[in-house]
Amino acid sequence: MSERFIVSEDKSDSSDTEDTPALSGLQHSNVESPNIPMERLHHYDTDGVNLEVGENCKASYKRKMETTKMNNLSLFEEDIRMRPKISAFLKRRKNSKSDPNADTSALYPEGGQKGTFYRVKKRLKARSKMGTIIGVYLPCLQNILGVILFLRLTWIVGSAGIIQALLIVLISCTCTLLTTISMSAIATNGVVPAGGSYYMISRALGPEFGGAVGVLFYLGTTFAASMYIIGAIEILLTYIVPEASLFGEILGNPNVLFNNMRVYGTILLLLLSVLVFIGVRVVNYFALFCLACVLVSMVSIYLGIIVHSFLPVLSVCTIDGVALEGSYLCPHNASSSYHLPLNTSTYCSANDPTLISLFNGTRYLTSSLVSWSTEPVCRVGIPGIGSGVIFRNLLDSYRSAGEGRPGEVAVGTQVPSDIATSFTVLLAIFFPSVTGIMAGSNRSGDLKDPQKSIPLGTISAILTTTCIYVSCVIGFGAAVEGFLLRDKFGDSIGGRLVVAELSWPTAWLILIGAMLSTVGAGLQSLTGAPRLLQAIAKDDLLPFVGFFKSTIGGEPTRALILTAIIAEIGILIASLDYVAPIITLFFLMCYMFVNIACSLQSLLKAPNWRPRFKYYHWTLSTIGAVLCLVLMFISAWYYAIITMILALGIYKYIEFRGAEKEWGDGMRSLSREAARLSLLKLEQGQPHSRNWRPQILVLISPDEDYMPKERNLLAFTSQLKAGKGLIMVSSVILGEYKDHVAEVLASTQTIRRLMSENRIQGFSQVIASREIDEGVSYLLQASGLGGLKHNTILLAWPESWKNKETYKQFINTLRMASVSRIALMVTKGIRQFPDNESKVKGNIDIWWIVHDGGLLMLIPFLLKKNKVWKQCNLRIFTVAQEEDNSIQMKKDLTQFLYQVRISAEVFIIELPDCDISAYTYDRTILMEERQNMLEDLKLTRKERRANVQDVVDSSHRRGATHSPPNRDAVAYRPSWSSVLSTLDPPEALQKPQSVAKTNQRFEVQAADEGNPTSLPISPPVDSEVHVSFHSSDPVAMPEPTPYNLRHMNTSVRLNELIIERSHDAKLVVINLPSPPDSHSDETSYMAFLEVLTEGLDRVLMIRGGGREVVSIF
Repeated sequence: MSERFIVSEDKSDSSDTEDTPALSGLQHSNVESPNIPMERLHHYDTDGVNLEVGENCKASYKRKMETTKMNNLSLFEEDIRMRPKISAFLKRRKNSKSDPNADTSALYPEGGQKGTFYRVKKRLKARSKMGTIIGVYLPCLQNILGVILFLRLTWIVGSAGIIQALLIVLISCTCTLLTTISMSAIATNGVVPAGGSYYMISRALGPEFGGAVGVLFYLGTTFAASMYIIGAIEILLTYIVPEASLFGEILGNPNVLFNNMRVYGTILLLLLSVLVFIGVRVVNYFALFCLACVLVSMVSIYLGIIVHSFLPVLSVCTIDGVALEGSYLCPHNASSSYHLPLNTSTYCSANDPTLISLFNGTRYLTSSLVSWSTEPVCRVGIPGIGSGVIFRNLLDSYRSAGEGRPGEVAVGTQVPSDIATSFTVLLAIFFPSVTGIMAGSNRSGDLKDPQKSIPLGTISAILTTTCIYVSCVIGFGAAVEGFLLRDKFGDSIGGRLVVAELSWPTAWLILIGAMLSTVGAGLQSLTGAPRLLQAIAKDDLLPFVGFFKSTIGGEPTRALILTAIIAEIGILIASLDYVAPIITLFFLMCYMFVNIACSLQSLLKAPNWRPRFKYYHWTLSTIGAVLCLVLMFISAWYYAIITMILALGIYKYIEFRGAEKEWGDGMRSLSREAARLSLLKLEQGQPHSRNWRPQILVLISPDEDYMPKERNLLAFTSQLKAGKGLIMVSSVILGEYKDHVAEVLASTQTIRRLMSENRIQGFSQVIASREIDEGVSYLLQASGLGGLKHNTILLAWPESWKNKETYKQFINTLRMASVSRIALMVTKGIRQFPDNESKVKGNIDIWWIVHDGGLLMLIPFLLKKNKVWKQCNLRIFTVAQEEDNSIQMKKDLTQFLYQVRISAEVFIIELPDCDISAYTYDRTILMEERQNMLEDLKLTRKERRANVQDVVDSSHRRGATHSPPNRDAVAYRPSWSSVLSTLDPPEALQKPQSVAKTNQRFEVQAADEGNPTSLPISPPVDSEVHVSFHSSDPVAMPEPTPYNLRHMNTSVRLNELIIERSHDAKLVVINLPSPPDSHSDETSYMAFLEVLTEGLDRVLMIRGGGREVVSIF
């Protein structure tokens, strides 16, 4: 008798394990404990086991708990062995938060083993995680407020005017804001690991687009580092320490400046690379210091705009509104000289001999020195916002290279334009100053919560910098004269930086701030670019970047080295104005695809599209994508074309190599949606004959190893792919599906591999069925979808049909196809068909007996488009009977081929009526006797052991009943071996040239026949067939049926004609007769086809589906 115990679970004791509750008491069932709540009592039966109090009791209880702890979820007991419980799933997700790239497939182990599921990799060293401010906002702010703001914004305002400069700023900021909105939606639609923007694009648009745009974005980020370093060296050598030049005077010598940039830029690049190698944490701390200096510089600019409204400074010598190079004293304004060198002795005066010598003979001063047409005038360069200069700077002043004023070449010492300026050129130069929006997303792997930090930090940074740029454009245009704004390098004020002269209280705040700003932005780019390359390498999309996936000390050192090498290329260019447009195109390409990704996901409305960021719409993303594309061609159309060609090349390479990644991306969703809509549209009606193409269902039979027996059939299918139709290679495995799942999967994989080897673009399907006919019926009914259902079946001729009953399956397939109005193609001699590496030269002969919709001509035409059959010529043979006009038939057929645009040589073969030959007569009798014998052999096992000779006699008697009444019975006793032998006639049955039907008697005997009663079911191996004819024998032969005799006569005569005309043809294409309705005529049908194609190596029999497939239109 089993005892029942009451076990109390005391959860207050934390020393017990999680799975084993503490035992607070063990009592017999008849002793109730009033102090224990009933909901905490668990009852167990010991089944006669004597439990001891103490440790033994606890151990027994623990074992009992392990066997019964699943009682609450017993209904899902089998599922829990294979799949995790919710608690385990959530625990696994919590442990994997530190690594968003962790493979979550372990959550669903195939074997359901507990060890596989609970084995969690622990990271050896945890990275420092950053929040929104440090991780996203400040890096974006620092990248945006970079070199363009301090070195080029004043020149852009002076050249484009305030109105167009504001338009440039607003267009650029609108583009980045729309991109940020799209990026925020994508970033909040799932975990964003390392890779940032690349990860978002690739997972949204697929590996092909992701790889192409990822590489371009990486190059853009790397060249951005080059641009920032070039800007830092320009500030250092031009405005801070020009004496550090290694190649002479910099002022007025651009080539000297470029050579210095190459040397100093390389040194600075190495220093920054070492700093990045130390770690991202050091970069962040240094970036904070740089950003603080930048903010101080911005404050000094605003203070200068206000202060100089009350204290105008910086007088500049001008002629005709164009500043002059060099330093000049203004005699009427003593305050103007405090900005000039003390050794300056040239006065901005019409009487100054230096100016007279410089401008003598120009349009401003004639060679006779009579008078100045426009005298040099000292003008205040920074009059302040109250001077009204804002109205003079509203409009543009675009100049070509070498011009001082629009349309006028600079003369004397007038400051010329170094490059041609226009709205598009300035837009291309300015746009990189707003491209720092990806600085935070590029380091998404180092963020605590990328889904929260990326949208908030990036949008805040864009709004902040937009306000800064707009206010600076208005402030520069309102406080500084246009001639000074257009002086890009400050040549008219002694080579000083214009924005530095505007600041207050000292220009050093701007110089130091600008220098550190560019250095900090370069650091951010050098930090983000290697991580971007590492993310691309980890996806294994491009084999040549796989080397850069590894890290050293947690840092992508290999990727950093490659980034430094590519950045060096940009430094060797050495011109900020040439590097900036390249960066613009790379970033615009990336932004365009970010917007496309968001728009695509929004329009498709995939179930997985659930972004937490709700302030987006597909129209905004579409506008952003179009704006990016327009800006690409507006900025530099030639660079845009090169960039697109580069992206297309990478895309096609990944596509050609075969991207094995499946990320559930939007492009595949788009393909599915397009396919769905197309299928629905195709359902609206039957396709026109002009749109008809063969949708081929290839039926192959597997061997014992589930390998296709007819492998050349796949090669032939590949040679038909010019039809551009849907191809499905299918097979049937005998048995129940639940018992042959592994075999079905293995056979499917084998077929897919063979399809890939034969370059067949299509699908494979293997089913298991109790009967072959039943499986084929399933395939015919269920294969395809909607308007893409198969309209053509391709199968091989059953070569062994005489010894096995495979012909029944073959004919049943023909019947089902005929009922379904599906076209048929049957290959005979498939082993003789060429493979895809062969090249056939000769003729393809088409024997056109009946019109089947033109499929008989279309298939050879498609074959000729393949390289295997390309060198073959088409010949069409058609049969004319006595009542036909063969000459007119040839004309009509030639005209028809011309209208359907098929080139072929036409032959008309006359087939007059004539007597049936003896060969045909005897061949028919032999076929019927074999058919009768096979029918009589359908007996039980006991009956099959009976006297075989009785069966033969019965067969003979039945055949004799068809004889005419005036004929005598034929003493014909064919042996078992002769009846089951092949239908190929013995040597004695040779085809006569023209023999009338006569009464002949033939005998067939087996040499080693033995006792008939002891014959086996199959014919003896050593049996020999002897056939003899006795034309004078008075005993008559059995009379064949008229139906079979007529059909055999047609087969024999057509075969004679085909052998005569097409014996050397590389392929013979002929109509396939309709299958018989009666089962009793099946073997006769097979015999007719065997005789029809006898002696031919390669035959393709085609039966149309009953509709026209070629059109004259």
